[in-house]
Amino acid sequence: MLIVQGLLEGLFNGLSIGAVLLVAALGLAIVFGLMGVINMAHGEFMMLGAYTTFIVQNVFKTFGSPWSETYIIFALPVAFLLTAGFGILLERGVIRYLYGRPLETLLATWGVSLILQQFVRSVNWVLAIAIVIFSALFFGGLWFIAKRADYDRIKTLVWTIMLPLSAAISGAIGFVLAQTFKLTVTKPWFGAQNVDVTAPAWLRGGVRVFGTFQIPYARLFIIILTAACMAGIYLFLQKSKWGLRIRSVTQNRTMSSCLGIPTQQVDSLTFALGSGLAGIAGCAISLLGSVGPNTGQNYVVDTFMVVVVGGVGKLAGSVVAAIAIGTVNYFVGSGTIALLVQPIKPLADFFTFFATASMAKVMVFFLIISFLQFRPGGIFPQKGRTVDA
Repeated sequence: MLIVQGLLEGLFNGLSIGAVLLVAALGLAIVFGLMGVINMAHGEFMMLGAYTTFIVQNVFKTFGSPWSETYIIFALPVAFLLTAGFGILLERGVIRYLYGRPLETLLATWGVSLILQQFVRSVNWVLAIAIVIFSALFFGGLWFIAKRADYDRIKTLVWTIMLPLSAAISGAIGFVLAQTFKLTVTKPWFGAQNVDVTAPAWLRGGVRVFGTFQIPYARLFIIILTAACMAGIYLFLQKSKWGLRIRSVTQNRTMSSCLGIPTQQVDSLTFALGSGLAGIAGCAISLLGSVGPNTGQNYVVDTFMVVVVGGVGKLAGSVVAAIAIGTVNYFVGSGTIALLVQPIKPLADFFTFFATASMAKVMVFFLIISFLQFRPGGIFPQKGRTVDA
C-alpha cells in the first residue's frame, strides 16, 4: 500500500512539475518551434511576467478585501499584454534583421536578457521617465519624418541625428530630476533582492488524497492554467485566420508572401504570442516561490529541453516531454526510485546517489542526450516541407 501511495504521490508531483515546465515552454515552442528563433531572453520575459504579478498584487492590496484575493485573475492578462509588447519590440527592433542567422540571433537575445536583468535591478523613476522621454522623442520623430517622400534617401542621416539627440535630451532631463529630488526618484523599485508574491487565500492549502499526501491548490491552478493555455493555442492556430497564416508562413514563407499573406505582421504576432505566454508562465511560477532578476534563468534551459525532446514545432510533443521530464526529475530527485528498488542494493545505492535536485537534473540531462542520439528529431519529429525548408 505504501508503494502504491508513493507512486501516486510521485506521479502527481511529477505531473505538477511537468505542468510548470510546460507553461514555461509553451511560449518557447511557439517562437523556437514555429519561427526557428533561438530566444535566450525567453526566461527574462517570464521574469517580467512574475514582477508584473508582484506589482498587480501590491496595487490590489491597496483596495483591501475582497479585491486583494482576486489579483491573480487580473495579473494574468496584464502579464500577457506587457510581455507581448516587449516581444513585439524585440522582434521589430532586433530579431527582424537576423532571420536565418541563428548564431547572431542567439548572441543578440542573450545580450537582451542581460539588459533586462540589469534593468529590473536598477529601474527607478529617473530611468523610467528618461526611457519614456527618449521613446517619445526618437520614435515620434521617426514617425513624423517617415511621412516625407524622400525618407528612404535620408533614413541613415535621420537615425544618425535623432538617436544621440534623443538620448542626450532624455539623459539631461533624468540628471536634472536626480539632482532635484535626490533619493525620492533614484531609489530602485525592486533592487537585486528577491520579492515575494503571496498566493490568494483560495490558492493556499490543498486537497488531501488517501489521507497521506496533499495536492497543493497552487499546483492544481497551474495545471488547469496550462491546460487552458494549450486549448487556447490549439484553437487559435487551427481555427482562426491568423492561426492559418502562421502555419502557412511556417511551412513556406515565400509562397505565403506570394499569396498576399503579410509575413512581417505574422512574424510580429507570433513573437508577441510566444512572449505573452512567457509572461503567463512567469505569473504562474511566482506562486511557487520568491521572484528575482535571475528567476528566468532557472527555467530557460529546462524549457529548451522540453521543446527539443518533444520535437521542434510540435505542441503535442512538448506536452509529452514536459510530463516525462517532470516525472523523471521528481522520481529520481525525491528518492522514490531508490525506495522502490531497495531490495536490489546496487541499484538502490546508485539511485540514492542521484537523490538530490541537482544530481537528478544531471541524470535527466544524460537521459535526454542518450535519447537524442536515437531520435535527434525528438518524440514527434518534423516531416514534409518544413524539414526541407
